Amino acid sequence: MERAAQLKRGISRQFSTGSMKLSAKFSFKRQSSMDPRSNNNARFRFGRQSSLDPLRRTPPTKDEEFTLPGNLDSTMQLLFAACKGDVEGVKDLLDDGVDVNSIDLDGRTALHIAACEGHVDVAQLLLNRKANIDARDRWGSTAAADAKYYGHVETYNILKARGAKVPKTRKTPMAVANPRQVPEYELNPLELQIRKSDGISKGTYQVAKWNGTKVSVKILDKDSYSDPESINAFKHELTLLEKVRHPNVVQFVGAVTQNVPMMIVSEYHPGGDLRAYLQKKGRLSPSKALRFALDIARGMNYLHECKPDPIIHCDLRPKNILLDSSGQLKIAGFGLIRLAKISPDKARLARPFTIDESNLYIAPEIYKDELFDRGVDVYSFGLILYEMLEGVQPFHPKAPEEAVKLMCVDVKRPSFKSKSKYYPPDLKELIEECWYPDLAIRPKFSEIIIRLDKIVGNCSKNGWWKDAFKLPWK
Repeated sequence: MERAAQLKRGISRQFSTGSMKLSAKFSFKRQSSMDPRSNNNARFRFGRQSSLDPLRRTPPTKDEEFTLPGNLDSTMQLLFAACKGDVEGVKDLLDDGVDVNSIDLDGRTALHIAACEGHVDVAQLLLNRKANIDARDRWGSTAAADAKYYGHVETYNILKARGAKVPKTRKTPMAVANPRQVPEYELNPLELQIRKSDGISKGTYQVAKWNGTKVSVKILDKDSYSDPESINAFKHELTLLEKVRHPNVVQFVGAVTQNVPMMIVSEYHPGGDLRAYLQKKGRLSPSKALRFALDIARGMNYLHECKPDPIIHCDLRPKNILLDSSGQLKIAGFGLIRLAKISPDKARLARPFTIDESNLYIAPEIYKDELFDRGVDVYSFGLILYEMLEGVQPFHPKAPEEAVKLMCVDVKRPSFKSKSKYYPPDLKELIEECWYPDLAIRPKFSEIIIRLDKIVGNCSKNGWWKDAFKLPWK
């Protein structure tokens, strides 16, 4: 136990940062400038770093010393002893009850450290004490990968003989050569906990936990890495998500671009999407429909007014509108359709749009592959507002494909079947203008917001909610 006691009292050791004191809450590695957890507190490192750490700094020189504090916690004592090849010190600490699989802030175990330094005896001792041979650090590296990278053949062979697996590394299409070029939004994939039971498919968001917080994760399908168009679409979506900030637009959390699989992470919405909400609730009260309409209009107006170029959604539909915990709506799914910009205000699809049953709200200009502007989203908004007030999709119960053709080719519009008392004054007129065949007639979202606010104000002022509205509030 004498060596363990010596470690606790603190002894002079060599580290790259010079003679400084270390708080027990820090690991022995200087934090990457790209690490989202970085702060002004110094962190220190062991001699050699993980084989997958993009910075992989050189070991400390002989004239650089570091004095260990007396209050160093047991995990750091174990890792420090492994770093110095102190077999007896490691044994004493393990005998004292220190967990052999204890990790530092970078997820590194004593076995990782011993493998990096090539300390065969320490590695054997740790393996005999049931060390997790395939434990991965924050970059996904194992002890075997570290031993192989630093050329410690004997240590590597021992680990391989015990069944160690070396993780295969695969560069992503967005991988950067210089670590300082790693995007600021880059997340550590090991901090994302995605349930294995969840099926992962292209374009699907999975519920996950990131540092204890629920998030939505979109995982790029494995077949997309060799498809330039899919990668460009992924980059385009990231570019848009990174710059937008609005209460009625889904919040971007970060992304994984330097590791496979590539992922986009956004805020989680426990309320689900508006499609599921409408299927459950049916026709909404005018007051709730108007409140929802204002949420959508405000989010879309923000996107349309983005500088230098407006963000045209092109696929605004209930499935792409999410509800947060307070019942507020947020726009999602923008940036998924690639556009060919013709002028500052005009665009057309970069490639043909695939029509399916969920695209009932697609504007005629997109359906017919014509030149269009921001008015295509206003058209979709009109159909969504109609559905919230009527409780059914346009031209229900016709098949979506037939309904889309009626609206986009035959220029038909669904009829208002609910009684007029369910529609606040001027609301029908607004809906009809939103889905008007001529793009130039459709109002902008900035105007829609003003008109909706006026409708709500008039209804409240004239007691319309109380006297004319007799549906239960939903």
